[in-house]
Amino acid sequence: MAEDGQEDSGSPLSEPDRIAPDGGLNSAVLGEGSRLLRRMEICVSEAEKRSCRNAVSMLETFTVYLIETRPLEPTADGRNSSPDSVWRRYSEFELLRNYLIISYPYIVMPPLPEKRAEFVWHKLSADNMDPDFVERRRVGLENFLLRVASHSVLSNDKILHHFLTKEQGWKDLVHETGFQAKADSRLRALNAIFRVRSPNKHLMEVKHYSDELQSYTSQLLRARTRVADRLYAVYKVHGNYGRIFSEWSVIEKEMGDGLQSAGHHIDAYAASIDDILEEEEHYADQLKEYLFYAEALRAVCRKHELTQFELEMASQDLISKKQQREELATGIVRTFSFKGITNKIFGQEAPEQREARLNLLEELTSEGEEAVKEKTAECDEHAERAVTDILQFKEQKDKDLQEALISYALMQISMCKKGIQVWSNARECFLKM
Repeated sequence: MAEDGQEDSGSPLSEPDRIAPDGGLNSAVLGEGSRLLRRMEICVSEAEKRSCRNAVSMLETFTVYLIETRPLEPTADGRNSSPDSVWRRYSEFELLRNYLIISYPYIVMPPLPEKRAEFVWHKLSADNMDPDFVERRRVGLENFLLRVASHSVLSNDKILHHFLTKEQGWKDLVHETGFQAKADSRLRALNAIFRVRSPNKHLMEVKHYSDELQSYTSQLLRARTRVADRLYAVYKVHGNYGRIFSEWSVIEKEMGDGLQSAGHHIDAYAASIDDILEEEEHYADQLKEYLFYAEALRAVCRKHELTQFELEMASQDLISKKQQREELATGIVRTFSFKGITNKIFGQEAPEQREARLNLLEELTSEGEEAVKEKTAECDEHAERAVTDILQFKEQKDKDLQEALISYALMQISMCKKGIQVWSNARECFLKM
């Protein structure tokens, strides 16, 4: 996402090595030229399972994550600042992100890691309390915080700072903002999608692109899941070679040592698939991040559609008010109306009534013109900011996915080389028989 630069938008990352060994973003590099990460180190260092009784006295088990932060500026006496730490549940991360989405609707909001495992191959647990899943989620939550804290706009949000440093009270501050009252209803958003007449062309293209991005990343993840299942089976079947060679070696005197050594090599080969596929999951999680980014792109586009729809409705209302004022002032009714029928039946209004209605329409027209002006400015501002942030997102996405795919290819090459080495070692064992 956007980094540093202007007050409302940042320049994209340009460095080549942003992926840490655990699959997370490199915080030292990500912080370069950023806002909050210039001043503070941020990490989600560990996860812990806890249990407590909920509102209906039922025992609830959940996972909390330790966020550790440390100011980079030294204290007054020149010493390093002491770190702060807070525990947060996944639901609290969700609350923070929902607040940011509503407060900054023009920003492609970094996604959270999945709440429950998706695109899992059969040996991978889909249990959200599974230690491996919890660890991958920990990495994903840290990535989320680093992306938010590196954004030139989001990183300056006061609520974000309280989330990172204050154990208690941050939720009260969130609710005091009244952000939930600003949330758009799904019905209004759906209505805008089908009734908006003049959508922004560029954002419509972005919306179509987000659909395709989601489609291709989900297809890639499904294909990878099927490959992982079959690869696991192939590797484990190789374990039969090891067992057979080891058992065979018992009845052979001259060939025994060679068969047994070859069996050990192939046993190690069969067992290596567990570590290989565990490493693959980190690359899969990077793809999933952009699978979820697709929805963040659509959210920005939907918000603009709703704003544009409200502008069009305000414009139509203003046109109607102006027409009513003109008809009342001239006495010429251009369109069919119930008021025109009643006037013909019961006669024209008294001059005082007509003057009062004319004054009211003048006032409503003035208010309508101001509303259209405000909505036009809001719509233009949202489109301008959204396009800027989307362009920065796309540039960052290209770099991230290129690195992830290259790393995945290198991992596959390394895996094949290890397979060649195993069979080369087995061949040497056979030659010594």
